[in-house]
Amino acid sequence: MAILNKIRQKTVVLILVIALALFAFILSSLFDNKDALFSKSPDVVATINGQDISREEFSNLVEFQQRQMGPNATTSQVMNSVFETKVREIVMNDQIDKLGMTVESEQMRDLIKTNYATDPTFVNEAGIFDESKVKLFIDNLKNSSNEAYQNWINTEQALATNALQANYFNMVKAGTTATLAEGQLEHKLEGDKVDIKYVQVPYTSIADSTIKVSTSEIKSYISENPKLYQAEASRSFQYVFFKEVASLEDEQTIQTELKTLLNDSDVYNEATKATDKKVGFLKATDIEAFVNSNSDDFKYVDKYQYKTSLPTAIADTIFKLEAGQVYGPYKEGNYYKMTKVLDYKKLADSIESSHIIVPFVGTTRAGADVTRTKEEAKAIVDSIFPLVKNSTSKFAEVANEINTDGTKGKDGSIGWTRLSTYNPAAFDPDFANFLFFNEKGSIDVVLTNFGYHIIRVDDKKNEDTAVKIATIARKVVPSSKTEDKIFTDASNFELAIANGNFAEAAKAANYDVRPMTANELDESIPGLGNQRQIVRWSFEDATNIGDYKRFDNVPGGIVIAQLTAKQDKGVMSVEDASVTALPAVRKEKKAKLIMDRVNATSLDAFAAAENQTVKSASAINMKNPTIAGAGKEPLVVGTAFGLKEGATSKIVKGNTGIFMVQVTKKTPATKIDNYLPFAKQVSTQKLSSVQSRLYNALKESSEIEDFRAKTVQ
Repeated sequence: MAILNKIRQKTVVLILVIALALFAFILSSLFDNKDALFSKSPDVVATINGQDISREEFSNLVEFQQRQMGPNATTSQVMNSVFETKVREIVMNDQIDKLGMTVESEQMRDLIKTNYATDPTFVNEAGIFDESKVKLFIDNLKNSSNEAYQNWINTEQALATNALQANYFNMVKAGTTATLAEGQLEHKLEGDKVDIKYVQVPYTSIADSTIKVSTSEIKSYISENPKLYQAEASRSFQYVFFKEVASLEDEQTIQTELKTLLNDSDVYNEATKATDKKVGFLKATDIEAFVNSNSDDFKYVDKYQYKTSLPTAIADTIFKLEAGQVYGPYKEGNYYKMTKVLDYKKLADSIESSHIIVPFVGTTRAGADVTRTKEEAKAIVDSIFPLVKNSTSKFAEVANEINTDGTKGKDGSIGWTRLSTYNPAAFDPDFANFLFFNEKGSIDVVLTNFGYHIIRVDDKKNEDTAVKIATIARKVVPSSKTEDKIFTDASNFELAIANGNFAEAAKAANYDVRPMTANELDESIPGLGNQRQIVRWSFEDATNIGDYKRFDNVPGGIVIAQLTAKQDKGVMSVEDASVTALPAVRKEKKAKLIMDRVNATSLDAFAAAENQTVKSASAINMKNPTIAGAGKEPLVVGTAFGLKEGATSKIVKGNTGIFMVQVTKKTPATKIDNYLPFAKQVSTQKLSSVQSRLYNALKESSEIEDFRAKTVQ
C-alpha cells in the first residue's frame, strides 16, 4: 500500500519519463531514416523554385511524351525531355508572372488559327480556316470524352506558354542593341593589325617523363580551379554477364529435329489410340500449313522470287535444285533453316496495269456511300466489260467516271508493280496473280477483297526465271540443360566472390569482367541494353563499395555486379580529375622550368639559348588572336598589341609554350565616318545568343531539386 501511495505521488514524474522515452524513440527512428527528416515525399519528383512536381503529374507527362517520341525513344530520353520542358516552363513562368503577362482570348484565337490554318478539321469547303468549326470541334470533345477534351486544353496551354515565352524573349531582344562606340571597338579589334617576330619554346620540347607531379600538387590544382572539376554523382561497378546462349550440342539437336521433318513418320494418336501417318516436308501437299505449324517466327510466303532476292549465301545452291528438292539444314543468322524448291517460272519483274473497280458492301475500304450488294456489283461489271474490253478510250472514260480510288482521273492507271519488291501481305493475292501470271494485253473480271475489278495488263518487261520456295526455320535457343548450367555457373561464381576477390574469381573461371561508370539517371549498359535496375542498385544508400548483387531478370542471361567506386556530386576525386589535371600541372611546371632558366633579353639570344628559330607572323588582329605557326595565343597577341613598334616583350607564358615577341609593324584600322554597320554586326551577334544565354542564366539562378533518381523507376 505504501508503494502505491509513492507511485501516485510521483505520477507527474512518471508521465514525463514515459513521454521523453517515446520522444527519444521517435527521434531515433527519424534519424535512422534520414529521408523522413531531410528529404521530400517520395511522391515528389522535383522542386523548382519552391514548386513541387508530383510523381503522378510527371508520370502522365512521360506517358504522353513517350507516345509523341515513339517506341525507339528510351525511358531515360523521354524522362529527361519532360523534366527539361517542365523546368523551362516553371522558370519562365516565374518571370512572366512577375511581369503580369497573359494570353487573352483574342490572341488565343490567333494562335489556334496560325497553328491549324491548314488542318482539314478546321477549314471550310473553300479551304479557308473557319472559327465556327473550331467551336463545334471543342463542343464535340466536351460531349464525347473527358480525356480528349483535357488533351485539347493541354494543347491550348502549350500554345499559350510558347507564345508568352516568345513575347518575353522578344521584349528582351527589343532592348538588346549595340552602341556606335561598340561598333567602333569592333572595327578596331578587326582592323588594327600587327606584324611580329617571335620565338616559341614549346612545352613539348620537354619530355613528360622528366616532370614529376605529386598527388598533393594535383589536389592543390583542383582546389584552385574547382569550377573545372565539377562532376555529377556517379558510380563505378564491374560485372560478369552469364549469357544464355545455345551450346554446340543444342545446335546439333536443332539440326537433328529439322531433319526428322523431311520424311513421313508414324505418330501415335492419343485420342484414337492408333498410329497415324504424318506427312514429311518432302511430300507435303498443303505446304503453307506444314511450314506455319513447324517454323519459328517465319511464316510461309506465297511468292516467286528472283535469284537476286535470295540471300547471297544460298542463292546459287537453291537455283541448282530441282522442284521438290530440299536444301539444309543451314544456319542463317540466329536460325537453322531448311528450304524446299516448289516451282520455277519465267516472270516479268515490272508490270504496268489499269483497272476499273466496283466495290460492294463489306469490301475493304468501301465507304458509307457504297450500298450495292455483291450480286449488284457483279451485274454492273458484267455490263461494263463488253464495252471496255477492246476499247482503250472507253476503258479510260468509265474508269474516270466510276472509280473511287487514286486511279480516278488517271484513266484507271495503277502504274508499275514490281514482282521483286511487292509485299504479299499488303497486296491482294487475286489481283497479284492476275498481274504476274497473265500476258501483256490480258483483260478480265477479277474478284478481290476490294470488290469486282476489270484488270488490264498494259505492259511487261524485265523477264527472268523466278523461284517459289518454302522455308522452315528453327530459332537457335539454349536448351533447359544449357540454362541449368549457366545458372549453376553464376551460383558458383557468387559463392567464390563471397569468399574472395571479384576480379581474381573471374580470372580463375576465365570470365570476362566488364567495367562501367554510370550517372544517377542512366539506364543503358553496353552489352546489356536498358538495365536501370543495376544503376539504381549502385546508387542505393545501403550499397557500399565492395558490395555485389546478382540480377537474374536480365534479358538473355544473368549479371553479377560489384560496386567499385562512388563519386558524389561536387568536385571530382583526384583519380578522376587527373585525366586533365595532370597535364595541366605538368604544363605549369614546364613553363616555370623554362622561365626560370631564361636570362636573355633579345629574340636572337633567347632563340640561341633555347635552340629555337626566330619566326615571323603578319596581319594579326585582336578579333582572332591566332599566330601563324603557333596557333591561338590570346595572351601573346595581347602582349604584342601593348608594345610600341620595334619593342621586344619579356617572357610570356602562352597556351602552347613560352614566347618572346617583337613588334615589327603596327597598322591601325582605317578611320571611317560611320560605325553603324559594325554596331549592327555586334547587335546581330548579341541577338543570336540572347535567348539561350538568358534562359541559362535564369535556370542557373533558380533553385532546382531533382529527386528523379529516387522516385522514378
